Amino acid sequence: MALTREEREQFLAEPHIAALAVDAGPGRAPLTVPIWYQYEPGGDIWIMTGLDSRKNELISAAGRFSLMVDRLEPTIRYVSVEGPVVDTAPATLDQLREVSARYLPADKVDGYVDFAWKNHGEQLVLRMRPERWVSSDLGQV
Repeated sequence: MALTREEREQFLAEPHIAALAVDAGPGRAPLTVPIWYQYEPGGDIWIMTGLDSRKNELISAAGRFSLMVDRLEPTIRYVSVEGPVVDTAPATLDQLREVSARYLPADKVDGYVDFAWKNHGEQLVLRMRPERWVSSDLGQV
């Protein structure tokens, strides 16, 4: 059963690890990788990736990407969203802290942020405007 707009937006706002997919070019399947993301209902989705990463190269070429998040309990539920990149900007330390705090235990955030900021190279924030949604809750399958 498809989720309502409110249900799918709320589900996407929860801290799931997303599968990002982007066109990898002729003769290739889409690049699909796990990624952290940030989203608030009604807004744009943002992800952070390296300036020199393959993800950034492919997303820049395609101009769009999709994310899919799912869970198995208490019911099997998923949301997939696809849309255009509407903004690209250098990542800030505050954004790195925000997305890290979404996924890591509180006592691990500072250490991870310090390490990532110093070692992961220049990072970008890519904002995607959700355009197409596919969602379902399969109930107690």
